[in-house]
Amino acid sequence: MRFQCFISIFLCLIYSHQVFAFEPNENLKVTTVLKTTESWDGKKLSYPQGQAEITGMIIEIATGAETGWHLHGVPSFGMVLDGEIDVHLKDGRVKKIKKGETLAEVVNIYHNGRNNGTVPVRILVFYAGAVGQALTVKEERSK
Repeated sequence: MRFQCFISIFLCLIYSHQVFAFEPNENLKVTTVLKTTESWDGKKLSYPQGQAEITGMIIEIATGAETGWHLHGVPSFGMVLDGEIDVHLKDGRVKKIKKGETLAEVVNIYHNGRNNGTVPVRILVFYAGAVGQALTVKEERSK
């Protein structure tokens, strides 16, 4: 029994790339839409401490509306499903994201998304956080 277990583990390690890889064929098409180690502003991504928790959301922003200044303390990535959005950083940089485009969002940097288009924006976003950790923090305004 021990020997069979050892052989199984050994074969999995040697052939793991074949066992877990998708083999494209006429019934299966695989398209990588995003693979990165950095957010769109060029900073390295790192995962938070604690029990991992993945959250997926569809965020809708009306024509002419904006998200308000906020930050994410965890890595996230998104794909624009409809419309286009301008994401502004406080240093003046702007990233325009159009339907079908993806990006890794900035982490721990305040940003504001604005829909300057003619249709509502729909964004599919996935956050790689930790249990109990806030995904989004709104900027506090001084009174």
